[in-house]
This record gives sequence, C-alpha cells and structure tokens, in this order.
Amino acid sequence: MKILKFGGTSVGSVASIKALLDIVEQECKSAEKPIVVLSAMSGVTNLLTAMAEKAALAQDYSQELKTIEQRHFEVVRALLPAAAQNPVLTKLKICFNELEELLQAIYNLQELSLQAKDLVLSYGERCSTLMVSHIAKQKFAEALFADASQLIKTDSNFGQARVNNQLTDFLLRDFYENHKDKLLFVTGFIASNEANRVTTLGRGGSDYTAAILGAALDAEEIQIWTDVNGMMTADPRMVRKAFSLSELSYIEAMELSYFGAKVIYPPTMTPAFLKKIPIVIRNTFEPDFAGTYIRHGAKPSALPIKGISSIDEISIINLAGSGMVGKAGFSGRLFSLLSREQINVVLITQSSSEHSITFAVKPADAVKAVQLISKEFDLELQAKKLDAPEVENGLAVLAIVGENMKRTPGISGKLFHALGRNGVNVHAIAQGSSEYNISVIIAKADLSKAVNAVHDAFYASLNKTLHIFCLGTGNIGKTLFKQLQVQMPFLATNNDLQVKVMGISNTRKMLLSDQGIALENWEQSLSEQGEPANLADFVAQLKAMNLPNCVFVDNTASPLPVPHYQGIFESSISVVTCNKIGNSSSLAQYESFKNTARKYGVDFYYETNVGAGLPIIRTLKDLMTSGDKVARIEAILSGTISYIFNHFKGDVAFHEVVKEAQEKGYTEPDPRDDLNGRDFMRKMLILARDAGYAFEEQDVKIENMLPEACLQASTVADFYAQLEANANYFKQLKETAEQQQKVLRYIGKLENGKAEITLQMVDENHPFYMLSGSDNIISFTTDRYKERPLVVKGPGAGAEVTAAGVFADIINVGTSN
Repeated sequence: MKILKFGGTSVGSVASIKALLDIVEQECKSAEKPIVVLSAMSGVTNLLTAMAEKAALAQDYSQELKTIEQRHFEVVRALLPAAAQNPVLTKLKICFNELEELLQAIYNLQELSLQAKDLVLSYGERCSTLMVSHIAKQKFAEALFADASQLIKTDSNFGQARVNNQLTDFLLRDFYENHKDKLLFVTGFIASNEANRVTTLGRGGSDYTAAILGAALDAEEIQIWTDVNGMMTADPRMVRKAFSLSELSYIEAMELSYFGAKVIYPPTMTPAFLKKIPIVIRNTFEPDFAGTYIRHGAKPSALPIKGISSIDEISIINLAGSGMVGKAGFSGRLFSLLSREQINVVLITQSSSEHSITFAVKPADAVKAVQLISKEFDLELQAKKLDAPEVENGLAVLAIVGENMKRTPGISGKLFHALGRNGVNVHAIAQGSSEYNISVIIAKADLSKAVNAVHDAFYASLNKTLHIFCLGTGNIGKTLFKQLQVQMPFLATNNDLQVKVMGISNTRKMLLSDQGIALENWEQSLSEQGEPANLADFVAQLKAMNLPNCVFVDNTASPLPVPHYQGIFESSISVVTCNKIGNSSSLAQYESFKNTARKYGVDFYYETNVGAGLPIIRTLKDLMTSGDKVARIEAILSGTISYIFNHFKGDVAFHEVVKEAQEKGYTEPDPRDDLNGRDFMRKMLILARDAGYAFEEQDVKIENMLPEACLQASTVADFYAQLEANANYFKQLKETAEQQQKVLRYIGKLENGKAEITLQMVDENHPFYMLSGSDNIISFTTDRYKERPLVVKGPGAGAEVTAAGVFADIINVGTSN
C-alpha cells in the first residue's frame, strides 16, 4: 500500500483535480488502494490566515471568505453532475458557516489565540478533502472522507503540535483495519489534542501527515505529488538551469529541506527514516516523470554536491565579550534560554578564542531573542564582560549539500571562490562535522546572484553563463553580435560557455532585459522596445540586476563611459573594452582601474586597445609573468597608417590613399585622428605602462608626419584640400625612400625608459620592411629573445578583427575563473 499526498497546487483547480484523480486511478489499477492525503487548495491557507488576523483587528474579512467559497463551489459545479452537486455544496456551506461563526467570535473578542488560529486554518484541508472525496465518488464508489484530527493525536502546542506517536499509531491502524475496502481521502496538516481540540502540525504539515500514516501502516512508499519534477539542484524560480535529482539519501534530503527547499517539509522525513520507507517526489502535471527517490542506501553519485538550498529571510545575532572566554556552560545557558522560549536557531558559529558567538534566527524571533539575552545576562552586560547583542537583518542563508562533499577536496574553496568572484560578502559560515553541508550567511539582495554563481561553479556539465552588457552599436558592436550569434553552438560544445546579452545601448536608445536579448533581431528590439539612452541609468540598471558572471563591454571610442569603470569594478563586474581613453588618460586612473579590478577579483581586459585582434598585451604579460626582461619594443600600431604607407606607391597621390583608407573603414571619421599620431601615442602609452613604466602622455614623444597646414585644417574637406596642396611634400618623401631602396614606416619605440614615435625609412633588413595591407607589427627584444626578436604581426584595423579581439576577451573572462 502507498500513501499519495497531493499539495495545494494539485487541488487548486479543475484541471489539477482531474489530473489528481487520473493518478489515483492508475495507482488503483496497478496495486492495492492507496491512501490519499490532501492539502488545502493553493492560496487558501494564506487567505484563512489573513481573515483570522483581520477579524482580530475588527476589520472586514468578508471578501476573503467569499473568495474561498466561490473557489470550492466552482470546482464542484465543474466536476460533478447537477444531481450530485447539492449534497456536497450543502456540506461545504455548513463548513463555511462554521468558519464564519468562528471568525465572528474572534472579531467580537478582538483576540486571536493560537488555538483559535489552528481551528480557522483547519477548514482549508477539511473543505478541500471533503470536496475532492465526493468528486472522486464519480470514479470510485468506495471513496471515503477521513478527518485526520480524529486519528492523529498531539500535545497542545498549537501551531506546531508534537505527535503522540504511540496513540496515533494505534488509532490509525485501527481505522485502517476497519476501512480496508475504502479509498481513503485524508485531511493533511491537522490533528487534535487529548481534549479533541484541533491542532496543526506546522508548515508543510500535510507532508508530515503522509509520513505519519506511512510509518504507522508500514507503507511500501510515500509519494509527495507537487508542481515540480522532484527535488532539484536549486530553486528553479531562481536558477533556470536547475535540474531534477533522481535520487537522494534521507540525510541529503533533510539537509536540503531544512535549509529552505520548498518541496518537502523536514519533519516528514523522520517517520519515514525510522521505518526506511522510500519517499518519492512527483509532479502532478507531469505524471510520467520519474521524480526524485529519497531512500535508505541511495546509490553513490558523481555530482560533487547534490543541491543548493537557501532561506531568504534570516537575521543573525552577534554576542561578544571577554566574559565568554573559558566560561564553562555559557553556550548551554544561552541556547537553553532560546530553546525554552521556542526560538529556533538555524545555525551557530563560534570563534576559536571563544570571544564571540554568532547564531541565526528567523527575523520574527530576533527582537525577542535580544530581549531575552539582555535580561538573562544583565549582570555580565553591566560589568562590561559582555557587549550588547548586535542584530543584523536583511540576510539569507545559502547551503550546499551532498554526501560526496566529505570525500571531495576543494569543495569549500570552490564555493567561496564563486561567491568572492561575484562580490558576495559572507557574514557567517557553518559546517557540520559530517561535512554534508556548508552554510553561509549573505545579504538577501545577493541571494539570487550567489545561488546562480555557485550552481555554475559546481555543475560543470552545464554551460556557464556570462551576462554581458554592451555599449556601442557601431561597426565593432554590430560585428561582435554577428560573431556571437554564429559562435554560440561552438562555445556551448567546446567551452561549456553560454554568452547572454542582457543589455545594449548606443547614444540614442538602450534596452535591458532580465531574460536576455535575442541577437537574431537585436536592432529591431532596441528600436521598438528601447528607452531613451542614459548612460548613468544603463550602468545603474546593470548593477541593480545583480547577476553572476557579469561583463561590461565598451565598444565605443567615447570618454563618457570611462568614469563609470571604477564603480562597475566595485560592483564585482568585469570590464572588456576596445576604448583606449581609459587606459591612456592619467597614470593614476590607469593604476586605479588595475588595482580595483584586482581588489574585487574581476577581470579588466583591453587587448584591442593596442593591436585590434592581435595578442600583444597578452604576449607582453606572459613574457613579464614568466620572468623575462624587455629591453626594447618596436611597433607599428596603427592599421590605418600602415595601410596608407603600404599603398603609397607608384603614381598614386598621398591624399588618394588616405581617401581610399577612409572609404574602406580603416580610419576614424576624421582621418586626422589617425594621422596626427595621437591614437598611436595612446597605444604606445598603454604598452609602456603594461611594461612597467610610470608614463604620462607627455612622456611619449611624437614626430608629426603631416605639414602643419594639414593638421590645422578646420574641416575634413579642408584637410583633404591641404593634403592635395602638399602633394609634393609627400611625393618627395616617397621618392627619397625609393631611391635608397627603403620604405616609409611610422614606428613607435620603447627603449631605455624612453618612448617615441617617428617617421622612418627602413630597408629590407628591418623586420618591418615587408609589411602589407593594414597589418600591425610589434617586435619584443628581451633577455630570451635577444638575437632574434619575438615578432607579432597581423591585421591591425577593421571591424572584423577588432570585434574578434573583444570576443576573445569576453571568452577569457568566462574561462579565467
């Protein structure tokens, strides 16, 4: 025989009750009749609580009562033929009349005792079970309503009564023996004391009812039918990647349920655990899904942890003072006090010096606990041997659970790395000696981010998700989105990585979505759903979303985003940028960015600041990290200038080559921004700083390659006119180089603590002689690469290669932790 318990959502609608009866019918066909335990209809217990509290305050509760009546009556009318409705409606109406009289009494007295509240709440299970049992008679003539308050006996601790197991077992067995031929529908949650006053079994008490029945009758199995596919690795409302667990041990299930897993109520496990009765969590709405088995002797699992659970409302109380050190019995005195007053302590942690104790309680108990401690330890407080207890609110508990934790090294390290990487501060830590559970207390505001980050860290078989926020939708931004869209399947398969674009902004519009923005039609979404762009609001919203593994991507050349970098780092968000302005401004700002990113454990990648998609910054970093010493760096770091001089041959005029480069998209809208050498200077400055030099902008000397008249032109059109007017100047440069069998190159050099950029003529012996197209090139002369410098060469301009460099930096963020 099996016990089938159905939760509130399973009896909450016409469709769910039909599904419930189908499940019962299948069970009756395959085995002996089960016992069915029912909760109140979903939401009804909350309505009953609200009515009772309103009545005690002399407020009107009639609307809630009407709502409950209508919900039950609508189900009866929908699922029973007209001829069979009246008897059921009459019985329900009697119940609601009794409830109304009870509420009126509370209203008149303006007092709500725990005993009265239990009686009010009992009508939820009574009405739902009465209703479903009569509906079931259409399929099962032997269906019988059973009131558990007549069968389960408890003490008089109203609200959370303790079961008298010996008497209860006797009553249940006797009742079952006398009704073996019936299909029993039993009220969950409710019981009664020796005086037959209704009591309740506490939160999740219907699960407990099922377990009490199962243990008393030696059931084959206890099935908990709910609205999710078993127990999951995390709350699916918080973690979309959460998946169902096929099997758990009793201890794992108890740990998960104790720390907030809503699927099953902790005391449920105790009777089943003692009798070794399997508990199965099933989904009423997906009955074919196998669900989760909780059983004795569960098979070993390959998962490092079984699940992540949480309590989203918690307070901690800190107690410190010299009077605790070496004081035998202090902890016993403290926790005995709390126990006597029915204050449940969720977790405890104590410093090894015994100077402080921190413990967590429900927020509703925090004020009472402080009052009790202040009264109990009044002498110690007055003598200054104990500091006044401190309360911290707005907190949550996150717990990782699993039997494998005991045998797997590095579990704690992985947990705290995932939290620290995402800027989640830990207020307290507790780990049992069994090592089945590590619990941390964190800010409630960080709970969702923390659970998702920890889930990504421990379940390597799932793709890690990077949440990116992109600024700039010009050529580089558009190209990046195309590359991301094409490369998504490869990243998932080969890098276990998923990149979700959560925000996009340009100078006109911005769009943020907690569901992510589809790259197939991002332009349309931005245009139709975006709001007016505001950079400060964009940054504020990305911080407020508080997602794990976040990356801010700056694909602009604007100075406006740069002041926001600092705050973004401080929010534990990585930055990827092709914008050179931040790193090439003051040395203090450059160092601040570096230090802040390091302090908050996030990444700051800017490979595209120097050589578009070329691995220049990374190569320099690797050389220095491995202990090599850089003697000289020579570089051509302007793809635009490289293209111009590589094509300034034959009869073509200089201004024609510049125009061609602009048309191909190699130059800025104003080509002078490339040709005046300032862009090149910024790159050399960043390179010098990364090489360890404390350089400011004026430390990089620039030789102008253009006549002054070209630089002073008022417009781009005037600039081209001046280039054409100075055609002979450029022609002479070209001819002089050709006569010497050399080529023109605009080269930056860093050597002996000096940096300069000059226009040079180099011959075929120089490594930069054979440059072509828009290639950049850099040579590193180091202690290890002294005779033959290390050369990095490749395309240094264009949206494709720059976007690819940004893409690579984003992926490096995803794979760096």
